[in-house]
Amino acid sequence: MVNQPQNNEPSKTLSDAWDHKGRPAVQSRSGGWTSAAMILVVELNERMTTLGIAVNLVTYMTVTMHLGNAAAANAVTNFMGTSFILSLLGGFIADTFLGRYVTIAIFAAVQASGVVILAISTVAPGLRPPPCADLASGGCAKASGVQLGVLYLALYTTALGTGGLKSSVSGFGSDQFDENDREEKNQMIRFFHWFFFFISLGSLVAVTVLVYVQDNVGRRWGYGICAASIVVGLVVFLSGTRRYRFKKLVGSPLTQIAAVAVAAWRKRGLELPSEPSMLHDVDGSTGPGKQRVPHSKQFRFLDHAAVIVNSTTEQSKWELSTLTDVEEVKIVIRMLPIWATTIMFWCVYAQMTTFSVSQATKMDRHIGPSFEIPSGSLTAFFVGSILVTVPIYDRIIIPITRRFTGNPYGITPLQRIGVGLILSMLAMVAAALIEIKRLKAARSTTVPLRVFWLVPQFFLVGSGVAFTYIGQLDFFLRECPKGMKTMSTGLFLSTLALGFFVSSGLVAIVHLVTGESGGHGAWLANDLNRGKLYNFYWLLAVLSLVNFGVYVLSARWYVYKESPEVVVEVEVGSMVGLELTEVEAGSRA
Repeated sequence: MVNQPQNNEPSKTLSDAWDHKGRPAVQSRSGGWTSAAMILVVELNERMTTLGIAVNLVTYMTVTMHLGNAAAANAVTNFMGTSFILSLLGGFIADTFLGRYVTIAIFAAVQASGVVILAISTVAPGLRPPPCADLASGGCAKASGVQLGVLYLALYTTALGTGGLKSSVSGFGSDQFDENDREEKNQMIRFFHWFFFFISLGSLVAVTVLVYVQDNVGRRWGYGICAASIVVGLVVFLSGTRRYRFKKLVGSPLTQIAAVAVAAWRKRGLELPSEPSMLHDVDGSTGPGKQRVPHSKQFRFLDHAAVIVNSTTEQSKWELSTLTDVEEVKIVIRMLPIWATTIMFWCVYAQMTTFSVSQATKMDRHIGPSFEIPSGSLTAFFVGSILVTVPIYDRIIIPITRRFTGNPYGITPLQRIGVGLILSMLAMVAAALIEIKRLKAARSTTVPLRVFWLVPQFFLVGSGVAFTYIGQLDFFLRECPKGMKTMSTGLFLSTLALGFFVSSGLVAIVHLVTGESGGHGAWLANDLNRGKLYNFYWLLAVLSLVNFGVYVLSARWYVYKESPEVVVEVEVGSMVGLELTEVEAGSRA
C-alpha cells in the first residue's frame, strides 16, 4: 500500500524527512508500505540467520569441534550476548555519525561476511578436527587454537553485523511513516505488527527448516543459506534507496548522560542554590522531542551540572547542562534497580539454547519409524509458547484483571515483569525435576526418555518472555523521558546481553568448582549422563528466587512518574518476540 497524495496536493512535502538527495521528501513518492516492505525483508533474513546459527551452535561445538558441554554453552551465550551489547554501539553510531540507512547497509554487509566465513569453516577440512566416533569416551581430538580462532572470527563478525542491524532496522522502518499524519500513524502501528510477524516467521524457519538442513544435509548448506539470505536482504534493501525517507541525526542519549556526569564532577565543589529555579534551564520546551521535567531531590549531586558559573559566556554541554537534562539522567538512575533485577530472567532464558538443547540430544527424538526431530528444533516449542501466550494475555488475562485492578491494561508493567520472573523460576524447577527423571531412565533402562518431557521448561520460559518482555518494554518506554527513547530500549537490550554473559560466568564458575577433581562428579560433564545438570538448574532456581525477592523490594520502592507518557498498548504488544528489543531502538528520539 503506497501513500496517496492528500488534499489534491501531489507534491506535498514533509518537514522532518528528506529523500536520498537531501531534498524535502514528497509524501506521495516516498516512504509508506513500499519502503517498509523492503526493510522487513532485511529483518526477516537477519532473524532467520542469527537464530539459525545460535539454536544449533551448541551441537556443532560438541559434535564437530569436540568441546565440552560447558565450553559449548558459553560459546553460544557469549555469541548472543555480544550481539545484543553491540547493538548499543550500533545505535550510538547511527544516532551520532552515520544515520540508520548507512548503518543498516554497512552492518548487513558485515553480518554477511561473518556468515560466509562460518560457512567456509565448515567446508575446509583443515578448519575442523578429525571426526570422532565415540564422543562420550573423551578421547576425541579437540579443535586447535587456529580452528577455534577462525570459528570465533566468524561468529563475532556475525555478532557485530547483527548488533548494527538491531540498532537501526526497526527505527528506519518507522521513519517511513509520518507521525503527524493520522493515516500514516495508524500504518506505522500496523508496521510494528508486521515487524513482529516477520521476526516470528524468521524464528520459526530458523528452528525448523535451517536446523533440519544443518543436521541432515550439512552445516555448509545451512550456513550457506544464511549467507545467501543476508546478501539477498541487503540487495532488496539497497534497491529501495530512491524511495526511502531519511531523518536528521538526533545524537545519542549516552552523550547526554556523559555530559551531565562530567559537568557535575567539574563543579562538585560549588554550593547548590537553595531554589531549583536558580539552576540553568530554558523556558518552555527544551527542544524537539524534549519536555521539561520537574526537579527532584534525589541524587542532588547531579544538580551541580546545572549550576551557573558565568552567565555572560556561552558554555558547552560538558560545562553546563540544563536542569531538564539533569532530571532525565536522574530518571534513568531511578530505573536501574528494576533494570538490574531483570537480568536474571534472561540468564534463565539462555539455557533454552544451550543445556536444554544438549538434553535433547540424549533423549528419544523419533516421531514414527524414520523421522527424528533435530535437537535444536525443540526451541520451536519455545517460540510457539510465546505466540500462544500473547493472545491469551491480550484477550483473557487483561479483561479479567482489569475488573479487579481498574487499570485499563489489566496489570502494571512491573507486575507483568514479576509474573515473568516467577514463570522463569518455575521453569528451572521443572527442568531440574525432568533432568533427574531423564538420568534415572538413562541409567536404569536402555530406552531413553522421550524428548517431549522438555516441553514444560520451554513453555514456561516462553510464557515468561511474553510477560517479562511486554512488561520491560512498556516500563522503559513509559518511564523514560521523551527525549531519551533510544536510552529506554538501550537499557532493555543490555539486560538481554548481560543475561547471556551472567550465564557464561555461572557456567564457568560451576564447571571450575564442581569439576571431576572435586570428587563428587562434574555438574556440567561433557557426557550429561555422567553429570549433575539438575544441580545447575536448582542453582538457577534458587538464584531466581533471591532475585525475585530483591525485585519485589525494588518494585515497591519505585514510584511511577506523576504524568506517565501514554503508551499505545497495541503498539507495545505487537513488539513482543524472541529478540524484539530492536523495535524502538534508535527511533523516536
